[in-house]
Amino acid sequence: MKNIQLRTNIDRLSGVISIPGDKSISHRAVMLGAVANGRTVVENFLPGDDCLSTISCFKKLGVSIIQKEEFVEIEGRGIDGLQEPVEILDTGNSGTTTRLLVGLLSGIPLHSCVIGDESIAKRPMKRVTVPLRQMGAKIDGRENGNFTPLAIRGGSLTGIDYQSPIASAQVKSSILLAGLHATGTTVVTEPHKSRDHTERMLRAFGCEVEEDGFTVKIRGGQTLKGTHIQVPGDISSAAFFLVAGAIVPNSKITLKNVGMNPTRTGIIDILLKMGAKLDIENERFVNNEPLADLTIQTSELTGVQIDGKLIPRLIDEIPIIALLATQAKGKTVIKDASELKVKETNRIETVVGELSKLGAVIESTDDGMIITGQQNKLTGGHVNSHGDHRIGMMLAVAACVASGEVTLESPESISVSYPNFFSHLNLLIEGN
Repeated sequence: MKNIQLRTNIDRLSGVISIPGDKSISHRAVMLGAVANGRTVVENFLPGDDCLSTISCFKKLGVSIIQKEEFVEIEGRGIDGLQEPVEILDTGNSGTTTRLLVGLLSGIPLHSCVIGDESIAKRPMKRVTVPLRQMGAKIDGRENGNFTPLAIRGGSLTGIDYQSPIASAQVKSSILLAGLHATGTTVVTEPHKSRDHTERMLRAFGCEVEEDGFTVKIRGGQTLKGTHIQVPGDISSAAFFLVAGAIVPNSKITLKNVGMNPTRTGIIDILLKMGAKLDIENERFVNNEPLADLTIQTSELTGVQIDGKLIPRLIDEIPIIALLATQAKGKTVIKDASELKVKETNRIETVVGELSKLGAVIESTDDGMIITGQQNKLTGGHVNSHGDHRIGMMLAVAACVASGEVTLESPESISVSYPNFFSHLNLLIEGN
């Protein structure tokens, strides 16, 4: 896609939209459905590039999957029923697909090779290959398995008690999925609780999972049963419009069916702490996952400090939180977020660099950033997503409160997680 001119200096956002399906849950629904016995139906699936990469990989593993937009039907092959792939398994830009797939394949007696795009090739994989090898997995790759391509020769695994040095749902989930094949019990303990979609969905498929604080246990040899999954709206996608509604003048936006998993609602906590006018209504549960309708209005905001155990609950929302902070009174300090350096881009440097182009007063630190809000109105400029979907969407929202022309380079990256982002933004601008 060519560079695009973003709509700027918006005087109002209003309307009601339904947020696309949660990316994390969509990935897991396909993966668990593929190794369950019987048919699984997934509704409100996210047909973004990352989740389509997951479907493509499992088709190459012999799984029959029919996908029509947000509807997916999977004929599960059982925990040991995947076929050895003839082709390389290409995970595209998806770190979730890459790390979880490696864990799942480690205990299945077949050979496979997993590769991704240029961004995936730079992302660290030892965080999963090291514990998987402790379980007995045979994995090789660049720099002794730290980078893709990764070759896996699956076989017998033994459960381990793993103390993870980081709170990462991808690491935890990779080990738990390997634990499905392992002898004995697999235990993962984190320094803080990361998002728990895998644990909740395993239970939806009939698997027993034990949790005690920051520790999760799974017994090997369990059988999964096909089921019906209704995917809630992705709170990480909702975050962009929550921030837009809070900072664009005269705005009121309602977002329907948003996932409210407590391991993901750090963005809600921060909005409320900064003084946002946010209402949470119609709270309910579907497939063990909480969801609600959210209404946000233009708000007077105050800067805050964001650090510690809150970081894993909003790590993907930090780019849009940084923009939020530019419109708040006072200073916002983000700390303990060095994990941002190994996302699709180094999101610390990318966020600081791109928002600075628009006149934001923002500086990077070793593990986060410092934003001084309301110093001046954001201006125009030529900005770049750097192939990172969350940077692209953040910049599109930034343009809404910018005074000059804003040109976005590489907008196609947004399709990874929110294919209809611009159509939803235009609906709100036009007051649908």
